[in-house]
This record gives sequence, structure tokens and C-alpha cells, in this order.
Amino acid sequence: MEALGPDGKSKGVMFHTATPFDTPVLMTELIEWTNTQIKRKELHPLLIVAVFVVVFLHIHPFQDGNGRLSRGLTTLLLLQLGYSYVPYSSFERVIEENKDSYYLALRRGQAELEKINAKTPTRSKLKPGGVIIWLEFFLKSMQKQKVALEAKMKDELAATKMSPLSLQIIEFIKSRGPTSIGEAVAATGANRNTVKVHLRNLVGDGYLEKEGVGRGIRYRIWS
Repeated sequence: MEALGPDGKSKGVMFHTATPFDTPVLMTELIEWTNTQIKRKELHPLLIVAVFVVVFLHIHPFQDGNGRLSRGLTTLLLLQLGYSYVPYSSFERVIEENKDSYYLALRRGQAELEKINAKTPTRSKLKPGGVIIWLEFFLKSMQKQKVALEAKMKDELAATKMSPLSLQIIEFIKSRGPTSIGEAVAATGANRNTVKVHLRNLVGDGYLEKEGVGRGIRYRIWS
């Protein structure tokens, strides 16, 4: 598999993939290995999924779209293994935000995988210990996905407890950026003193932060 730069030119081979002749056999062995490990329950489910992904991408069964398909299969396997929360937080986004680390871990993991395969008579004897770097990246990505979902749920829960005017003020500041009291009054049509009380409460609750002094005070989303 080649890595392409922004200009579409090759930046070199990232890792070697299976030949069209070997692909059907290797995919059959991978699926059989995965199903066997799920039934045996000797490995943690996340390790099974992580190994499946790195081997799938090493085989590279299709000419294009293997990365996207691998992430779709990741979600499918996790759902089958009881991780019902995964559709509500994008694993694809976690990978996108950590793309350099993703390719580095994948490259190193597959290099280790090739060493294992060179010493192993059959690829059905895959062992997760040979792809530690990839496993660490995968598990950390799963953790980031869970943390992102927890933050999303916290925000949504807080929003359900917030008054309509406070929500309106927050949405306005999100779209506009740092906002003065006068601008918040104009945007909401609410009484100035009422808006001031809501802004003060939003600052106290940690949703907004205040910057500037006197007439230059503005409110922005807490970062």
C-alpha cells in the first residue's frame, strides 16, 4: 500500500499487502480466527477486534476503501460483542483527529505482523502480542471515543436542565463568539437585568467565562 501526498504523488510504500491470489485464503483464515476467539472467550473482546482490524488492513482485500470499511467493521464487531454505545460517538472522528499516530501505529503493527507471519507456518496462529504498538493505539482510541461520548452526554443532560433563555444565550455566543451584554439583549429580546443574571449564572456554572473590564466585558464559551 502506498501513501499519497496532497499532490497525489506517491510518498513511498507504507506496508506490503496480500496478493490477489492469497487474499481469499487469508480473509477466510482471519474470519475463522476471529469467530474462534469470540467463542473461546480467552482474549478480551477489544483485543480480538484490534487484531482483526490490523490483519484486515494488512490483507487489504479491496483496491480502495479498506480504511473506511475497517472502521465500519470495527463498529459492527463492537456492537456484536456488547459495546452498544459505539454508534453514538464517532470512532471515525477519533481516527481523523489522530491520523498521523494512526498510520504510524498501523505501519509498525503490520511490520511486526509480517515478522510473526514469516516465523509462523499458518497465519491462523496469529497472536496479539506481536502488534503491541497497534493495540495500544486502538485501546487509547476506544478510550477517547468513550470520553467524547461522556462529554456529549454531560452537555446534553446539562442542556435539559437549563432555562430556554440561558440556552438561547449560549447558542448565540457559540455562533457569534465573544458577546457583550447589550448584544445578548438585542439577540434575545429579554430584559437587560434578566440577561445579566443569566450571564452571571452561566459564568458561575462554568459554561461561560468573562473577559475584559467595565463596558468592555464580553462573554465567551468556556474553553
